[in-house]
Amino acid sequence: QVQLVESGGGLVQAGGSLRLSCAASGSVFSFNVVGWYRQAPGKQRELVAGAATSGSPNYADSVKGRFTISSTNARNTVTVYLQMNSLKPEDTAVYYCYVRWNSGKTTLSSWGQGTQVTVSS
Repeated sequence: QVQLVESGGGLVQAGGSLRLSCAASGSVFSFNVVGWYRQAPGKQRELVAGAATSGSPNYADSVKGRFTISSTNARNTVTVYLQMNSLKPEDTAVYYCYVRWNSGKTTLSSWGQGTQVTVSS
């Protein structure tokens, strides 16, 4: 029902910035929750930043003050962004976009395919 396509990953030096984008397509035009997760080699997937339709965004302690999540909805196309500043080598991971919505009484979710972020020291 919802396909997510991420872009914006790449290789950057420590201290640099990247902006990840996640374009949502399908038959759903609004989401209850949008977020970004990441998974480094040998580690579990962890929440980086999340935002619900009500309330303030929440961030992992390790990225507070450096990362910002935002989203736009233009012509029924939702795009979720993750602005990453002051990147550190420990931010290296595959980053995944995530959205959640309600369909009647059912809660559904979708994940993107992931985009690699590599921060060199």
